[in-house]
Amino acid sequence: MTIANGADRTPKNPARRAAGGRRRYPGPPPWATPGLLRKLWGDRLGLLSDAAREYGDVVRFAMGPKTLYFFNHPDHARHVLADNAANYHKGLGLAEARRRILGDGLLTSEGDTWRGQRRVISPAFRRERIAGFTGVVADAGAQLTQRLESRSGTVVDVAEEMTALTMDVLGRTLLDVDLSPLSFLGSAFEAAQEQAMFEMVTLGAVPLWMPLPRHRRFRAAKRQIEDAVRTLVASRERGTGTDGSDLMSVLLRVAEREQDTDARWRGLRDQIITMLLAGHETTASTLSWAWYLLSRHPEAAERLRAEAVAVLGDRTPEYADLTRLPYTTMVIQETMRLYPAVWGLPRVALAADEIGGYKVPAGADIMISPYTLHRHRDFWSEPDEFRPERFASDAPAVAHRYAYIPFGAGPRVCVGSHLGMLEATIIAAMVARRFRFEFAGPTDPVPEAMLSLRIRGGLPVRVRQA
Repeated sequence: MTIANGADRTPKNPARRAAGGRRRYPGPPPWATPGLLRKLWGDRLGLLSDAAREYGDVVRFAMGPKTLYFFNHPDHARHVLADNAANYHKGLGLAEARRRILGDGLLTSEGDTWRGQRRVISPAFRRERIAGFTGVVADAGAQLTQRLESRSGTVVDVAEEMTALTMDVLGRTLLDVDLSPLSFLGSAFEAAQEQAMFEMVTLGAVPLWMPLPRHRRFRAAKRQIEDAVRTLVASRERGTGTDGSDLMSVLLRVAEREQDTDARWRGLRDQIITMLLAGHETTASTLSWAWYLLSRHPEAAERLRAEAVAVLGDRTPEYADLTRLPYTTMVIQETMRLYPAVWGLPRVALAADEIGGYKVPAGADIMISPYTLHRHRDFWSEPDEFRPERFASDAPAVAHRYAYIPFGAGPRVCVGSHLGMLEATIIAAMVARRFRFEFAGPTDPVPEAMLSLRIRGGLPVRVRQA
């Protein structure tokens, strides 16, 4: 991967020291709090990116009763996510989502609960099982290309199409169920995420019982999501032809060991909701951003199309084709560098610690951001430019392992990363060999940093035959 020369580097912050020799945190002054809160609500990526440019790799945001410690060097990411991961639990945003919608699913649980869940779920993501999903992905891709064929010359919301596709793949691979009757889940999850972000910014100071429109939307969305889970569980319990090896069946077998009926339902609900959200939204986000970037870089789009045609021709993709589509893979990797679906990795320090020479108090809210790490000028040349060649097999190696962490890192690295790459690569090749997209929006798309990095308002493109 092409990045700036040099090995691991020390943070950019000057070593300002307080009494006792510890480093003093740089950051915005106290009177900047109102502006910080506005940015935390409306432009989280801008808040972090601007702070990194102005203050360096370590920034302390004091926002009223809440203080956020932002660490933006790969060494910091390694410390928090891997070397001392046991001291850091999931934090801002995910804490609110856990309380309101996700419960104790794999994304938000901690300690022994998380380790037990990971052991149960991991077999569903083994490489040999993922390889068997290639046919499902290819079938979903074929259905997508048929829809696009019928819309040739018209404007479509390709982000919406990617969401529908990845939800379909999720249902037919991991859950062995048809999710098409549950098309409302996309908007329901959107309302749930908006509520989680609202509670993060307001520090939980606005009670849910208040008759606000957003609260009503959230309560309705939560009912929809839980009703969907009940429908899926009831359908599976009645038996619908599954062979019992899918993740839904595994979760049901584990739930049967729980004697308490309420606890059994909560466990199933939390895991299935987590799978429904995390299992489709991250890949949909990556594919959507890839189509936008390719629409702005026609030479890359043409190279991708040429590779897809040369490798696949008119046939259905196979698992072995993944290694035969290196440029397609490079496009997906570069997309995840510029627009990582998991844009922030918030953590809470359980005990006092030291990161890069800075004292971290117990209970501190910590933010590690793949979005800003992936654009760090000490580790990436021309970091804001779309250059898939960075990820060529003969390009220079990354100067720091933790400068590129699209799937997280450490013990909590994304369990579904291989499935996500399979899905994104196969779909990108299948679509690109037949179509090109012209961006049709009035202005460039705006990244929306929710639980994943979405495109605000969708991505309108005009469909053209390649």
